[in-house]
Amino acid sequence: MGPAGAVGVQGPTGPTGSQGVAGPPGPPGPNRLQIATLHWYQANQTGNAFTNPSGLNPIGVAFDGSNIWVANNNTGNVTKFRASDGATLSTFFAGNGPFGVAYDGANVWVTNSVDNTVSAIQAVDGGTFGTFTTMSAPEGVAFDGSSIWIANNGSNSLTRLKAFDGSNLGTIAVGTNPVGVAFDGANIWVANFGSNNVTKVRASDGTVLGTFNVGTGPSGVAFDGANIWVTNTTAGSVTELQASDGSVINTWSAGPSPVGIAFDGINIWVANSSANSVTELRASNGSIVGTFSVGKSPQGVAFDGVYIWVTNETDGTVSKL
Repeated sequence: MGPAGAVGVQGPTGPTGSQGVAGPPGPPGPNRLQIATLHWYQANQTGNAFTNPSGLNPIGVAFDGSNIWVANNNTGNVTKFRASDGATLSTFFAGNGPFGVAYDGANVWVTNSVDNTVSAIQAVDGGTFGTFTTMSAPEGVAFDGSSIWIANNGSNSLTRLKAFDGSNLGTIAVGTNPVGVAFDGANIWVANFGSNNVTKVRASDGTVLGTFNVGTGPSGVAFDGANIWVTNTTAGSVTELQASDGSVINTWSAGPSPVGIAFDGINIWVANSSANSVTELRASNGSIVGTFSVGKSPQGVAFDGVYIWVTNETDGTVSKL
């Protein structure tokens, strides 16, 4: 038998099968820190501490990205201050008994606690966007990205208005004498002064998700990106709740008669109405960072990206810290 033939050369390897193309990434979740600090705007970066006159009995306060808006309860108007230097820009008519203020990215919404309405004022020029009827004694107000939520102190309810046109989307029963309102990125929280609790409402459809006990006389509410903070005016304390389930994390000391409250991205600021001061609490552990003097009977608190603004009801001024 003859010798075996040579082995043939191996043919080329076939092409590798192609992989599927990855789909585009899903949309990012809500920026909860941005929601907590109400950053619908570019933050102010300059200014100094001072106290300026406003109208009679200023209570509510909000920042629109450039200016501060203050509700003057006894003069039926709102004052617009330039945030950079505190200059008074103008005063605009609201309704009878202006109380709470919120900004939706275009308009400033003011609750009128005596005539049971809410006024929407164009932030750019103070023009009237509209006046809309609520229930009895509207006080606190908050924006959730699409709707305006109003706490009706006299009717134990929340009214929801469409921010686009002010149309009424419904009224939801909550606790007794609701005052403060805050949005946590998914839900609305309202402090019920008369029943010593807070109600959690799903913002998408108005479903009541729970009611949670806090201290006596809750009035102000703020969100810090993870937790809810509530001022207990009668008890002189602040309660911190987990936003996820409403469980109490702790109750912290504040000054006497705490009312307004705001989050600055790191710390919680509380207006102590009977001590003429604001207390700064560390959001991470509730410890007191400092206490600062302001005007008489401070009520509302707002953050402009750098500075804290406080309305002083009795002496008709606003302080910038």
